[in-house]
Amino acid sequence: MATASPQHLLDDVINTGQQQQWQEEQQEFLNLLETVVLTIFLSIIIIMTVFGNLLVMVALCKDRHLRKKKTNYFIVSLAFADLLVALVVMPFAAIELTTGQWRYGEIFCLVRTSLDVLLTTASILHLCCIALDRYYAICCQPLVYRHKMTPLRVAVMLSGCWIIPTFISFLPIMQSWNAIGIEDIIANRRALTGGSNDTSCVFLVNRPYALICSTVAFYVPLALMVLAYQRIYVTAMTHVRQIETLHRAGSAPVTGTDPVVTVRSSTSSDPLEHYRLRTTTGSSSTEHAPVSNSRMRIETKAAKTLAVIMGCFCLCWAPFFITNVVDPFIHYSVPWQLWTAWLWLGYINSGLNPFLYAFLNRAFRRAFLVILCCGDERYTRQGSCSYGHTQRVCSAASVNGTSIALRLSFLPNRSYSDNGRTILANEQESQDSLGPL
Repeated sequence: MATASPQHLLDDVINTGQQQQWQEEQQEFLNLLETVVLTIFLSIIIIMTVFGNLLVMVALCKDRHLRKKKTNYFIVSLAFADLLVALVVMPFAAIELTTGQWRYGEIFCLVRTSLDVLLTTASILHLCCIALDRYYAICCQPLVYRHKMTPLRVAVMLSGCWIIPTFISFLPIMQSWNAIGIEDIIANRRALTGGSNDTSCVFLVNRPYALICSTVAFYVPLALMVLAYQRIYVTAMTHVRQIETLHRAGSAPVTGTDPVVTVRSSTSSDPLEHYRLRTTTGSSSTEHAPVSNSRMRIETKAAKTLAVIMGCFCLCWAPFFITNVVDPFIHYSVPWQLWTAWLWLGYINSGLNPFLYAFLNRAFRRAFLVILCCGDERYTRQGSCSYGHTQRVCSAASVNGTSIALRLSFLPNRSYSDNGRTILANEQESQDSLGPL
C-alpha cells in the first residue's frame, strides 16, 4: 500500500493552514464590512431623526404664527421627545450593537434603559394626544373645542405625556421591579454573553411588568388613536356628502354680490383642506368642478393619509410590543437579533413623526422653507384672507368638524358676508393646527 511522502504531508498541512488563514481573513473582512455598513445605516437614522425634529422645534421658535396655535405645542413637544430619543438613546444602542459589548457600567445601563422606556413612551403618548386634539377639532362644534382644549388642558395633557412614562420607566427599573422572579434567568443571560454586570447590558422583564408597560405605552394609546381617527374619517366624509347635497340642491347663491360657495379639490397635503370660499359678482357656473370626482379625491386622500399615519405607527411599534408581551410566556426564547430589529424599527418611528405630523402641515412647511432658505421673502406667510369690494378669497380646512362652506350655507337669508367673517375669526385658532388631518 502506497503511503504519502513526508513532503506531501507537509504540503497538505501548509495548504490547509493557508486555506484556514484565508477563510479567517475573509470572515474578518466580512465582519468589518458588516460593521461599517451597519454603522453608516444607524448613523443616517440618527442624523435624519435629529435634523427633522430639530427643524420642527426651530420653526415654532422663529414663526410667531405657529406659536399662536396652542395645539402646535403637541407637535413640538413630540419633536422634543423624539429629539431626545435620537440624542440620548440611539447613540448608545448603536455603539452597543456595532461593538457587541456595553462599556458604560451597570448603573448607566439602568439609566439608559429607563430613558429608553421614558422617551419612547412619551413619544407614543404625544401621538395619542394629537389624535384626541384632532378629534375634538374636527368632530366637535367650535365652542365645544374651545371649551375642551383650553391652554390649561393642553398643558395638563403635555405634562401627562411626560409624567406617566416615569411610572413605567425610572421608578420600576431603578428599583429592579421588572426583574422580580427572573433573577436567575438574567444571570444566565449575562453568562451567555460572556460578560459581567459592567460589560453587558441585559434587560429582561417579568410578566406583570411586560403586561402593564405594554398596555400603558402602546395598547391603550393605539385603541384611542384608532377610535379617534375612525370618527375623524367618518365625520369628514359626512361633511363632504352634505356639501355635495347642498351643491346639487342649489343652496349656494350663484348671482349677485353675495359670495359663492364652491367645492374644489385643494392641492394641500391636508386631506380635509379641500373647501374653498370664493366671492364673485357674477355667475359661478364655470367655477364648479365635477362634484363626484372631487368627493372621490377627498375620500381617497383622507383614507390614504389616515392609513399612512396609523400604518407607520403600527408597523414601527406593534412588532416590539407584541414580542414584549409574548417573550416572558415562552421562557424568553426570542433571539436577541429579533429584539434588536424590532427595537430599532420603533426608533425609526421617531424619525418619521416629523414628516407625518409637521412636514404635511402647510404652516410648518412654510416655516421650514423660510428657515432652510435663510429667510427668503418669497416663502413668508401671507394673510389667509383678503377682503375687497368685489372679491374675497379664503381657503379653509374643515374646521372643528364642520366645513366653513357648509356652515355658511345654512346662514339665514344667505347673509354670508358679516356672518362669514365672524365664523372665520372664531375658528381661525384651530384652522392651521390640524396637520395632515
